[in-house]
Amino acid sequence: DASLTEVNSFSPSVPISPSSMINQYKFEDAPELRDLFITVDDPESHVTAIETFITYRVVTKTTRGEFDSSEYEVRRRYQDFLWLKSKLEEAHPTLIIPPLPEKFIVKGMVERFSDEFIETRRKALHKFLNRIADHPTLTFNEDFKIFLTAQAWELSSHKKQGPGLLSRMGQTVRAVASSVRGAVKNRPETFTEMNNYMETFSQKINLLDKIAHRIYKEERDYLNEMKEYGPVHTLWSASEEGVADSLKGVAGCLDRCCRATEKRMAALAEHLLPILHEYVLYSEILMGVLRRRDQIQGELDSKVDALANKKTENDLFSEEIGKLEDKVERANNALKADWDRWKQNMQWDMRSTFTNVAENNLRYYEE
Repeated sequence: DASLTEVNSFSPSVPISPSSMINQYKFEDAPELRDLFITVDDPESHVTAIETFITYRVVTKTTRGEFDSSEYEVRRRYQDFLWLKSKLEEAHPTLIIPPLPEKFIVKGMVERFSDEFIETRRKALHKFLNRIADHPTLTFNEDFKIFLTAQAWELSSHKKQGPGLLSRMGQTVRAVASSVRGAVKNRPETFTEMNNYMETFSQKINLLDKIAHRIYKEERDYLNEMKEYGPVHTLWSASEEGVADSLKGVAGCLDRCCRATEKRMAALAEHLLPILHEYVLYSEILMGVLRRRDQIQGELDSKVDALANKKTENDLFSEEIGKLEDKVERANNALKADWDRWKQNMQWDMRSTFTNVAENNLRYYEE
């Protein structure tokens, strides 16, 4: 795709091994510049008369002055992460909030509350919090700080507080947008291009996600068949003295192939499937962000139309329009900056992911 080729050119003098190419691209903040480190670990199962749920330990270490301590340890359940994501979307409607894993991850592949499911979710929650921590704006959100530092009862009390001004503003935007039909009249070309890009990206990333899962399933079926053939050849060798050594050799070869295939599948499950699926979720999030930007634009357009039709007092509406123009400009600037940052990180993630898959395949076939 020509829209992704701008990051594919390298100087002839640069080494072209996969690892050296990856090392040229690093868009997250360098570790030495970070002042907030978060770890999600130690899942615990809780069984009550009403429900069964998992909590995770969230450990935060920081040198920031706005924190009262340099280290915090709290326990959070999945619903707490959902609450944080909704508060971030409410406070920053045109920033790209990282995705959370769905309620059920990789449907049909793992059982809920199995060790594999819990570990997959833990990794996704760890990445979610660290992406927020690395974000230049979201990292200073007050609800994010409370999530990291408040004890369970304090967080529960904070959740019960009524919706703030931003939430009410968001409801107003949605109410106005629901009355708007069709495309936004005055949408800048930049955001039309973003919409077109995301429509194509969404189609391609969903296709890649499906193909990756199909490959994983075929590899699993292949592995299960190979596991049957090794013992068959061992038993066969007992009744064929003339070719016993050859049959045992085939059995040993199949055993080594099984181990190599298991490693290859583990690499796919670890490095390919989660990244592709994360960007499937990102594509949905970005389409939502673009819709929210259009909603803000739609609110401004409706006010301008009302003023043009002289349906109300000109002075009052002129003041409202001025505030809405400022709001649209802030929303546009926030999304533009976040869009550039997201695209760089996405391109780095895709490059490193597929390079990793290629290197794993090379090792597999060499074995």
